[in-house]
Amino acid sequence: MTEYDVIDDSTEFEAACRALAAGTGPVAVDVERASGFRYSQRAYLVQVFRRDAGVFLFDPPALGDFAPLQRAIGDIEWVFHAASQDLPSLRELELEPKSIFDTELASRLLGHDRVGLAAVVEEVLDITLKKEHSAADWSTRPLPDSWLDYAALDVLYLVDVRDRIAEELEEQGKSEFAAEEFAATLAQPPRPAREDPWRRLSGLHQVKGARNLAVARSLWEAREEYAQQQDTSPGRLVPDRSLVAAVLANPQSKQDLADVRAFNGRASRTELDRWWAAIVRGRESEDLPRARMSSDALPPARAWSDRNPEADARLKLARPAVEAIAEELHMPTENLLKPEMLRRVAWKPPVPLTSDAVGEALSALGARPWQIEQTAQKILDAFVEAGQSPDPTSSPES
Repeated sequence: MTEYDVIDDSTEFEAACRALAAGTGPVAVDVERASGFRYSQRAYLVQVFRRDAGVFLFDPPALGDFAPLQRAIGDIEWVFHAASQDLPSLRELELEPKSIFDTELASRLLGHDRVGLAAVVEEVLDITLKKEHSAADWSTRPLPDSWLDYAALDVLYLVDVRDRIAEELEEQGKSEFAAEEFAATLAQPPRPAREDPWRRLSGLHQVKGARNLAVARSLWEAREEYAQQQDTSPGRLVPDRSLVAAVLANPQSKQDLADVRAFNGRASRTELDRWWAAIVRGRESEDLPRARMSSDALPPARAWSDRNPEADARLKLARPAVEAIAEELHMPTENLLKPEMLRRVAWKPPVPLTSDAVGEALSALGARPWQIEQTAQKILDAFVEAGQSPDPTSSPES
């Protein structure tokens, strides 16, 4: 039986924070959300473990202000498994680490075949974790004991895993790689809001014409507004396919809309007035969307031979060169260098072409120094072999 304390009142909270502040070593941190159930990505449980302190499960809706926890552990290294998933929810609570260790990311750099938490714990510590509640609705109150047990185990072994993984990084000479990746994860700014997010409606490609796209946009906006009001995942109210079906059916009245069998979902009929009003707004809108969004996306690689044969030749030589480096380092190619970065540099290489210039181009795209050090010269060599002339003033070592 895992020992832990569930913290949901201020007195217990202050005591837990004092215990964590008095503990030793880094702190393991995890977050449980209600993705797929709630509109927001807020934290509904924050799990923290520190040696000589124990496991604490904090209830954010009940506690509200997490400043005492930030004061207690803010200056200590926080250990995560897939930190990028948890940091946004923690920041909503004004919980912000100064440094992190990410066991999932480190496992990728080490070339582990499986990098899920349960797999890593089993491989590193030979302990089996059950993951049966990972997709649960963590906004449920009270939380079942079996869920709490599961949540506690998510942090109980994480510091031990961190220590073993750190040793393995040192043995493989990858400690600096990992440190740069952890710092980049922590410094990653929030994703900017998408332009025209309604265009992500699944099945929207079936909708033709600016007026029909305006109707689809209006329905999406109405669903977003209602989902936010209800704090419910939009797809649980009316699925994407139902919104698209309503557009394609082209109903001429509210009753016609109600008769569209493919327009379903738990709020499709109870909020029929809302959806019909959205359709009317879309049909009357003077702000018609463009059929296609402008994009700086590169053409698919299969089209390069026709669109940009020189770039195609560069990519076909550079890609296996980068893959060979990744294999030598025993890590996935995408962790050595994101394929999109290589594609962009191949499509439009720097001028003049030098190793430093390739490195600067990669850096501008977000590559870390260790990635540039490992790949820039090999990419340059591949470009030269593909027929790209290097800068004649550069030295062979540049």
